[in-house]
Formats: sequence, C-alpha cells, structure tokens
Amino acid sequence: MLEKLFRLKQAGTSVRTELLAGLATFLTMAYITIVNPLTLSTEGTGMAFGPVFTATIIAAVVGTLIMGLWANWPVALAPGMGLNAYFTYTVILGDGFSY
Repeated sequence: MLEKLFRLKQAGTSVRTELLAGLATFLTMAYITIVNPLTLSTEGTGMAFGPVFTATIIAAVVGTLIMGLWANWPVALAPGMGLNAYFTYTVILGDGFSY
C-alpha cells in the first residue's frame, strides 16, 4: 500500500529508509516545537508560550501534510527559527516594537 501511494521504488528508496528519515525529521520537528515558542515568548515580547506553541505545531502539521500528501515531496515544514529570532531580539527587544 505505501509503495503504491508514494511510489517508493520509482524514487529509489524503501519503507525502512523512509521510516528512519521520518524518525530523524520527527526529532528535529520536536526540537523546533519547543525552541521556537521559547524564543518568541522571551520575557519582554508580550507573547505567551501556550498560544505560540500551538501555532507552531499547527503551522508545522499543515505545511508538512501539504508537502507529503498533495505535493508527494518528503519535506517537513516548520516556522523558521532564524526569522523568529530576528523578530524577537532585533525588532521587538532591540527596536522596541510590539508584536
């Protein structure tokens, strides 16, 4: 079933390889879902951890499902940590803007 749905042989891969890649991706995404809200909810930004955590997860799930099921491309998407760090430390805390 997985072979037919994702055309694994055509892509030159196997179910085992994809499961290992999925595990590595899951661990990376788990890291991002914690660090990203911690960065954005740093004291002084005015953002609460809970809503930012939820928004990070929703964005990652929606983006990843679109890439995997619609585009058939094995790429996970999550909010960019670099841009969020810039926004938090430069725009909000450095320049004094509010979110």
